[in-house]
Amino acid sequence: MRYSVILGSVIALAALPAAAQTNPPPLAYIEPLPPAAVQNVQTKLQQAGVYTGRIDGIWGADSEAALERFQQQHQLQVTGQLNQATAATLGLDPNTLLAAVTPPPAPPPADHLLPASVRAVQARLGALGFYSGAVDGVWGEGTQVAIESFQRARGLQPDGELGPATVTAMGLAPDVLAYR
Repeated sequence: MRYSVILGSVIALAALPAAAQTNPPPLAYIEPLPPAAVQNVQTKLQQAGVYTGRIDGIWGADSEAALERFQQQHQLQVTGQLNQATAATLGLDPNTLLAAVTPPPAPPPADHLLPASVRAVQARLGALGFYSGAVDGVWGEGTQVAIESFQRARGLQPDGELGPATVTAMGLAPDVLAYR
């Protein structure tokens, strides 16, 4: 008896019209493009006359709308997403767009800075209101805490390292930092 109930449910499900059966949507992965690739796409869309925004490397609603206009003008499937057919029509190589961007090398540890560089960092942090210790050229806990506080205040990863984003946000020229 139990077998027939299960079988009856399977038969009833199979008898439903295809429209009544709900299939889950297919899974799709959308590869995010690095900013340089987005700039390339925006430039091509601008050259095609469908994008009037800034070439800023940020994929926003205006970029998506421009891509949809381009797809529509070229009889492509209008998705607002950069697929292979759209990339090819734009004259872009999808493999180049998705090429891995080499991250900048990690800076050496801050405790390897020369004393003159540490003094420059301490003085700048002091001028910005994040460091109140002695400008002595010694990388200590006070300097480390000041860097992390500065990074948090500027929306940067508070890792205490003097990476390019932190150095730029501090207003220091990268050549100020010299390591041993």
